[in-house]
Amino acid sequence: MTGSLQFRLSVCLSMLVVAIATVGGVIAFKTAFHEANELQDGQLLQISALVTPRTLEIMEREALAHVAGADHDSKLIIQTVEETTPLLIPPSLPDGLQSAMVDGTSWRFAIKTLENGSRVVVGQKTAGRDEIARNSALSTVMPFAALALILVGALHLILRHMFRPLLKLATDLDRRAEHDLSPVSSAEVPNEIAPFVTAINRLLSRVEASIAAQRRFVADAAHELRSPLTALSLQVERLSDCELSDAARGRLAAVRSGLARSRSLLTQLLTLARVQNNRATQNTSVRVQEIFRNVLEDLMPLAEAKCLDIGVSSTDEVDVDAPQSDLSIMIKNLVDNAIRYAPKGGRVDLSTGQTEGKQWIRIEDTGPGIEPAERARVFDPFYRVLGTDADGSGLGLSIVATIAQRIGAHVELAQAAPHGLVVTVTMSR
Repeated sequence: MTGSLQFRLSVCLSMLVVAIATVGGVIAFKTAFHEANELQDGQLLQISALVTPRTLEIMEREALAHVAGADHDSKLIIQTVEETTPLLIPPSLPDGLQSAMVDGTSWRFAIKTLENGSRVVVGQKTAGRDEIARNSALSTVMPFAALALILVGALHLILRHMFRPLLKLATDLDRRAEHDLSPVSSAEVPNEIAPFVTAINRLLSRVEASIAAQRRFVADAAHELRSPLTALSLQVERLSDCELSDAARGRLAAVRSGLARSRSLLTQLLTLARVQNNRATQNTSVRVQEIFRNVLEDLMPLAEAKCLDIGVSSTDEVDVDAPQSDLSIMIKNLVDNAIRYAPKGGRVDLSTGQTEGKQWIRIEDTGPGIEPAERARVFDPFYRVLGTDADGSGLGLSIVATIAQRIGAHVELAQAAPHGLVVTVTMSR
């Protein structure tokens, strides 16, 4: 949190608010304390003004009476300055407001000389006066403390609201697909962050241009290699019609097999380049059973060559909202992989269905399967699990992952019982 700009700004502003509130509170406290004491001094003067030779005896007697609910420390005393009075006031004190210590207690007096020459004192203990002044001052300061707490909370909420566009921008970037290099929107970004967004967009543009150039190179190279490979294949077919020794025919068969693998690799390279570059795809309602039939018609020769029991094990008619060409390429690559890795006399099942409103497509084979530790890497281009003898280029599952990401599908690999691989493609939209 110490590295968070929002946290540091919140702490600094909160400290500033607390400091200002503290200074303001101290000033307000002292001012209110002084004003409360001045008000009590004014009350002493007003009471002393009411004392006359005729009212002195009554007021002096009544001042000694007990008043219910009154604070003892703040009680007023009214008496003359004489040696026989209960409170011995120093006779040297002049008229007016005076503070003095009497019997070890601090007092505040209002002293007045009457017309008959007698001196009258109206007094109150300083402790009681200060308590009243403090309470009055504290009641003035309390709003400052409450206001400071409210401002600190409001600042925290305001800062969170102001930084929310940055959090949203970071969340959107984090949730992006790895192939999504579209520009970052700066519509809700503050002006101070806009240069960073612009720089990120320029970087994304350069990365996209570099990746596009690499893909074009792969596609162009694969396309250019198709013609010489086709020519070589024709020459090999012509050689097979000639009279050759058994050793030469064996080598010719190896050359024919290598050319077939090379042509398959080029085809998959072109397919991968096409699905990676093709962004504008239109979704249509596609019947999965129809895609199954088309794929089985294309790949049946491969299955028959290995004596595989291949077919559709489900009868549900499921419609998937996806581009038909993408879905056909995905299923064809999955079935082709299943055929290649299934042993002779094995089994490959195609099925589809719907669970909790989501359509799914499943391809299951009786091959060696894929270990859990390898399942994340098999989607990388050209990656092949060690220890398998099946022919392949390692691009099939990479093509499947690219198409699944574009059409919003999730591919899951699992172990079949008792052995084999189950590939489930779940449509998320």
